[in-house]
Amino acid sequence: MKKKVIVACGGAVATSTIAANKVVELAKKNGIDIEICQVRISEIESNLSGACLIVTTSKVKRDYGVPLITGMPFISGMGVEKTEKAILEVLQAE
Repeated sequence: MKKKVIVACGGAVATSTIAANKVVELAKKNGIDIEICQVRISEIESNLSGACLIVTTSKVKRDYGVPLITGMPFISGMGVEKTEKAILEVLQAE
């Protein structure tokens, strides 16, 4: 069964595309079937249905009741392994 992952940034274009591609690569490498929902931060709430993880490239202080991980390391290149590990922990626990 596909796991829905929301990837969000300010405009749902540049940084979220980079983060979304990294999450897709990570899931493929680990045999996890995911569906990416790429949105603006302001659209997270209306896309929550069925989501098991939210990855954002901007700071989000809200609790959506779904694990939220910052995807900024995918943009900066610093802390990528730690972020990938956190994402896998959520996706493999489902």
